[in-house]
Amino acid sequence: MALEAAADAVSLARLRLSLAYDGAGFAGWSRQPGLRTVQGVLEDALATLFRRSGVAPRLTVAGRTDAGVHAIGQVAHLDVPLEALGAVTRVRRGHPGEATSDASVLARRLTGILGAGSDVVVNGIDHAPRGFDARFSAVWRRYEYRVADASARRDPLQRHRTVAHPRVLDDVAMGAAVDRLVGLHDFAAYCKPRDGATTIRTLQSYRWRRDADGVLVASLQADAFCHSMVRALIGAAVAVGEGRLTVEEPADLLRAAHRTSAFMVMPAKGLVLTEVGYPDDGELEARAAQTRARRELRVQPDPTGAEEPTVGERSGVDWTPGA
Repeated sequence: MALEAAADAVSLARLRLSLAYDGAGFAGWSRQPGLRTVQGVLEDALATLFRRSGVAPRLTVAGRTDAGVHAIGQVAHLDVPLEALGAVTRVRRGHPGEATSDASVLARRLTGILGAGSDVVVNGIDHAPRGFDARFSAVWRRYEYRVADASARRDPLQRHRTVAHPRVLDDVAMGAAVDRLVGLHDFAAYCKPRDGATTIRTLQSYRWRRDADGVLVASLQADAFCHSMVRALIGAAVAVGEGRLTVEEPADLLRAAHRTSAFMVMPAKGLVLTEVGYPDDGELEARAAQTRARRELRVQPDPTGAEEPTVGERSGVDWTPGA
């Protein structure tokens, strides 16, 4: 892999970060001028740590969450020169009990800069296995979304991550509707358009359940999600639960070649990135190469008159995970 060859040439260490954050105070993951973002806060803290080494580490993330979206299972990586890492994580005199792993020391010192009460938390840092790419090696991302309808018990401690709905929703109809969305599709009707970004995704699972308080909890998993796709898929299900859409209509909308206004995109605060999945270490590099390949969905008629999607691949187009 060209990136790893370059890294080896200059003695870089690739580190994997496990992250969690309350998205309420952030304008999304990606660094933006004049706005507080998760990437900006973390990279500014890293720049403070590495300031004497002249290194400004940059993070690559598994899922670039939108403004207001939370995470408890976010993954990122960064490349830093081994010499600079050694200088930053050197055990200080009088602190012989500090962790001996340079990655563990870095995690502790990064947490110290962020502060004990920070709304972004570094749960761990490890040396990444060969071929690991936080974004392109991932095989799936999993999100949860919480909706408290009129039949649910309202918990004020959960209000910052739960969307309140004034009516009782038909969770049986919602479950039947989303079953029809699972699989490989062009999700253009559910994605905010971005130049050069594909809207073809494999939705691996999508389920609704009620928790002990009667709150509706959606769990969605896909190889990747395009911009605001998760909240649009939630909005379509809620419209079914209200009776505004039939059980069949969310799947029928997949045939649309552009974003639809048949339902509301749900608020960000109910959405949490819960986990990112990766293959075995020996398959990481191959997975990254595969994910970088461009996927094109072509609809070809078959002799019965049905239309079946087929996938062709070309290299050079970037996947855009997001929510």
